[in-house]
Amino acid sequence: MLVGTETGDDAGVYLVRDLTAHGTGLVQTIDFITPLVDDPRLFGQIAAANSLSDVYAMGGRPISVLNVCVFPKELDPAAARAILVGASQATSEAGAVLLGGHTVRGPELLFGLSVTGVVDPTRIWRNVGARPGDVLLLTKPLGSGLLATGYRRGLVRPNELAAWTQHLITLNRRATEVLSAFPVSAATDVTGFGLVGHSVGMTAGGGISLCLDCRRLPVYDGALRLAQSGVTCGGARNNRQAFQARVRIAPEVSDAYCELLFDPQTSGGLLVAIPREWSDAAVTALASDSVFVARVGEVTAPTDSPLHVVG
Repeated sequence: MLVGTETGDDAGVYLVRDLTAHGTGLVQTIDFITPLVDDPRLFGQIAAANSLSDVYAMGGRPISVLNVCVFPKELDPAAARAILVGASQATSEAGAVLLGGHTVRGPELLFGLSVTGVVDPTRIWRNVGARPGDVLLLTKPLGSGLLATGYRRGLVRPNELAAWTQHLITLNRRATEVLSAFPVSAATDVTGFGLVGHSVGMTAGGGISLCLDCRRLPVYDGALRLAQSGVTCGGARNNRQAFQARVRIAPEVSDAYCELLFDPQTSGGLLVAIPREWSDAAVTALASDSVFVARVGEVTAPTDSPLHVVG
């Protein structure tokens, strides 16, 4: 076992000894979610992109998937088929193959994938390993949970919905492929624990703190508007309870941005620490390949808190 549960990484990695010099790292992960949108095919795409993301966050390449289905008895068979079609579309885009899956009846609709990938054992991206001076890059906007809640309440505008769902179905494949040419110090994908939780996770190895700049955070259109109107979700409240004691937020950071920091993400972007001397070239390479990217902060020497947020 090369990567287990010690630091809460995005996936496990097992070494398969083969004819290559270092062997092959087998990346394994599983994830499933409840529907964010009404369109079943779109939901299948989003759920699959969300599941595949954990392999990309390890610097790996997905090769096979298994469908994980919890379908209520009353689910329309046509909707069930559409979910699987959407997932198949994302799987094909990832260059992976579907090997099967498992379906059970349940009171609530859940869908996702068990994903197997491969990675060079000498080039695994861990969520720990960042060094003081590294620059933090984020490859998707924030506010997914706010928009999901707003969507269910009929508060999301059509243009906001279109931009949000486009990012949700976008795989982190190209971001990983481009960044693989650079000396990535640490990486994770920002999902259910929100930006705060996953940032704190990057400090689990000790010896560093992180500093995030709210002025640089990319935000989905409509997310701050919803936060300012009091929209929140249970996941954000859980993240506050779990991580608030480990983050120092400057007084000038607005309540809306505080909500955004704890907001749980679905199919979020990669949060990557990269040496400062390589950061400009990495941003240029990502932008040249039409991959969304923003500089959101830096890694510092250890301070009184694992995470500081300024703004």
